[in-house]
Amino acid sequence: MAKALDQEMQDYFTRLNDAEKKSVIQMLKTFLKGRKEGVARQTLEEYNSEVEEADSDIEAGNFVAHEDIMKRYGLKH
Repeated sequence: MAKALDQEMQDYFTRLNDAEKKSVIQMLKTFLKGRKEGVARQTLEEYNSEVEEADSDIEAGNFVAHEDIMKRYGLKH
């Protein structure tokens, strides 16, 4: 399957003009740049701990309400 996809990609790419090729290459670079190498999976315990920490922050009043953000940036609902 991967070889078929590679061939299809090559077929389409060769049909593009230079400007389009540059655009596709930039897009691919952006996709690859966004990947994080060697990222460890988060455990359920770590996830739950982060949720509990966030809940504690909210209970302590450490948050900004949606309405306040909308006002701050002059946005309407």
